[in-house]
Amino acid sequence: WDILLVIKMDRIHRNSKNFMLMMEQLKKEGKEFVSMMESLDTSTAMGRFVMDIIQRIAQLESEQIGERVYIGMEQKAKTNGGILGFNIPYGYEYKNGKLVVKEDEAEIVRRIFSWYKDGKSMGEIVKMLQNQKVPTKKQGFWAKKTVSSILKNPVYCGYLKWEKYLNKGKHQAIIDEETFNKVQEIIRQRGGKSDWFIGK
Repeated sequence: WDILLVIKMDRIHRNSKNFMLMMEQLKKEGKEFVSMMESLDTSTAMGRFVMDIIQRIAQLESEQIGERVYIGMEQKAKTNGGILGFNIPYGYEYKNGKLVVKEDEAEIVRRIFSWYKDGKSMGEIVKMLQNQKVPTKKQGFWAKKTVSSILKNPVYCGYLKWEKYLNKGKHQAIIDEETFNKVQEIIRQRGGKSDWFIGK
């Protein structure tokens, strides 16, 4: 191929540095860059200057959107405005704007907490889940990281977290607070890190 054809220039990269690196690579390889929405001659200094300005404006817009989203989520977390983010935790489903217990998965969550509290390691729990052919949320493979994130997530005892904020949620808990706190103690005793202790 000889030409990289795009519909609109700001759709390629939101980061101006990455965009300019791409343009340098195209130039080195003797390839042309053409945008259907912007008529720019990238072979001239003025064309390249205008192109750089357009790209920097696109990056500014992207960063401003990110800042507004962050501020909105922080305010929601401060005022206990409900679930934050879009990753529905294992054991729940999202219905009518609320977290609802998904009982088949919730039973697995209870088992994971029980196994760990009874002395099983995260690695052993992974093997048990795989041997029992328990499906993950996305039909993938169980991993220690997945088990760890479940054991450390206060959502399972009725709380919602976002960064440094922790609030009582409006959803049904799958385990009690005592079980959650006990598991956090065990994680720390085994040299792991746990950020949340409910009611402490």
